[in-house]
Amino acid sequence: MTSIDDLTVVESCTLPTVERPLRLAEFDGLFSTALTAQTRLSAAVLRWSLDSRAEAVARDLAARETQCCSFFTFTFTSRGDTVQMDVRVPAVRSEVLDALAARGAALMRTP
Repeated sequence: MTSIDDLTVVESCTLPTVERPLRLAEFDGLFSTALTAQTRLSAAVLRWSLDSRAEAVARDLAARETQCCSFFTFTFTSRGDTVQMDVRVPAVRSEVLDALAARGAALMRTP
């Protein structure tokens, strides 16, 4: 399995190399505190179900991520005390979602 650190996608990311581990740690924090489920809708779309209390953090993280990695598209749908965060990439970047899904599964909050 390819880890997020090994992906060639970093070549198309404008986030300074020194800041990349910090950004990944932010995603890890979101996964471990707010991710309650994830569903792979297609090779190019991953849906995260998050505790709604983390919505502002998730939206801020998504906005900053699209500034440096423009191939990402994030959409949000509120559903009561859960917010769905859909992560979409071009089909040629599906390996990015594979790695994010693996990381999310490993760190997902357990009830």
